This record gives sequence, structure tokens and C-alpha cells, in this order.
Amino acid sequence: MSLFKRLLNPKKHKSDEKAKQSDTSKYYPEEKLPIDEKFTYNFNKNGGKFLYCESMDEILEAFDNILIENDWYERDVFCVDKNLASRFDGFNLNFTQKGNTTFFLTTCESLVAKNGSILLSSNQIKEKKLSELPFNFVVFATTSQLVDTISEGLRIIKNRNTKQIPTNITTIQDFETDKEKDFMSYGSSTKNLYLLLLEDL
Repeated sequence: MSLFKRLLNPKKHKSDEKAKQSDTSKYYPEEKLPIDEKFTYNFNKNGGKFLYCESMDEILEAFDNILIENDWYERDVFCVDKNLASRFDGFNLNFTQKGNTTFFLTTCESLVAKNGSILLSSNQIKEKKLSELPFNFVVFATTSQLVDTISEGLRIIKNRNTKQIPTNITTIQDFETDKEKDFMSYGSSTKNLYLLLLEDL
């Protein structure tokens, strides 16, 4: 802008300066949140239900509260992990891999902070698609499974499984059951998801 125009229109000049400052400020480096805070924020934004626990006793108590809240006692539960089924034994649940089940009890590969998603593989879901699994999920995970990005989670899967990399690797990040779908969420499978997170660090 020429000096002449600036003198004639000082208000416009000031507003231009403010706009320029606001433009440059958005290019400053973003304040980096700790990985756990970032995951919690994004996971909650996606509509997930988050239960942080410091001990296995707290995990079992939180699990009991989930069963009470949803009236899930004495129901069929989809679970492929025998160790996990034995860990949550004693709640009058029938753990199975067949037929219609009330909810899916599972572990996960990683918790991805960048988008608040849960990384799963054939270790948890065999060769099933997310749409073939029950609508309700209860995921048991630990704080040591937090990663910043999906690629970091994939690298951990590769390093952990040197002989045979699991197949059917997928993420789930849509937990808002009443959210109106748009074209960006086409093909994604919405789940009602509870995360039981155990502090292990």
C-alpha cells in the first residue's frame, strides 16, 4: 500500500496490520501437548468413553460399573483373547467367538494420540471387518501403548512380530453414535466404545 493511501485511510492500514499479524501467528509452531493429554482430548472429541485406572482392582470395578450401567450381566461376549477372558472372569459372562454377542471385549495394538483412534490387528479381531463385530466395544489397554502417530504404532507391530506380521490392521476412531454422517466418514464403522486404561508407567 502506498504512503498516500495509508495517510488517507489510517484505519484500513491498522486493520491490514492486524490481519497480517494474525496470518503470521497461525504459522508459529503449535504448542506440543503431552501424548496422554493429546490422546485424551482427541479420543473424547471422537465420542469415546474413557476410564483411567491406577490398578487392576480399579479396572475390574470400572468394568463392573459398565456392566451395571448397560445391563450386560449374563450376556454373550465376543472375545478372542483367552488371557483377557480369564482376567475378566467372575462377572457371569459367556465368552465366545460365535453368534450374536452383546459387546466385544478386547485389547489393542496401540492408542494413537494424533487422532484419538484405537489401532487393532488380527491379534484382536482375527479376519473380521469392524462392521461384523458387535456395536459395543470394551477395550482394555495400558498407558505404555500410547503412541503419537499410526506409523509409530505400525512400527511397533512390525518390531514385536518379527516372524509373522499380523494381518487385518485397522483403526477405529468414530465413537459418536448419534453423530450425523458426512462423506468423510463414509465406510467407517461407528462403535459405542469404552476404554479401560491401566497406568503401567
